[in-house]
Amino acid sequence: MSAPLPGVLGEEAGESAPEQGVPLPPVYQYAYQPRQGRFARFVSRLPGWVAPAGVGALISGGVAYTLLMKPTSAGADATPTCLVKMLTGFDCPGCGGTRAAWYMLHGDIPAAAHHHAPLVFAAPFLAYLYVAWTVNRLNLPFKLPMLRISNGALIGFLVAWLVFSIARNLPWAPFTYFFV
Repeated sequence: MSAPLPGVLGEEAGESAPEQGVPLPPVYQYAYQPRQGRFARFVSRLPGWVAPAGVGALISGGVAYTLLMKPTSAGADATPTCLVKMLTGFDCPGCGGTRAAWYMLHGDIPAAAHHHAPLVFAAPFLAYLYVAWTVNRLNLPFKLPMLRISNGALIGFLVAWLVFSIARNLPWAPFTYFFV
């Protein structure tokens, strides 16, 4: 029989378990803790504003691209193209997302919902998640509550998105309204 491992159930190597009521020695949480690499040390030393600024720069780049490319005047074969629509003729789950974002940026919510209804529904939640995360990372004197999305709500949204993606490709009215 082998000797018990140190830190398992409070036993030291070669000793038996203590009786009831006797305090146990500290339990080791991890048998092996790897050393941090150079990249992990670099990231851990960055100020708290760097990550929100990086994500904000990416969002700004996406907004600038959407505004400059005028996706509403481009066809399915324009650059960049949707590979699924070009090869199959069907709208993929993301088809119309850029046009919907363009219409939302211009305040035309009905046209945005025509092109991609799940994005229009999710946009306020995503915007609030970003703002709350940014405010909480900046060590301001106030905090915003984080939006807690349950697994059921997330699964429900993904199922609704799947149903929307299938229904928008059906060739009968009223589903043809969402075909872009």
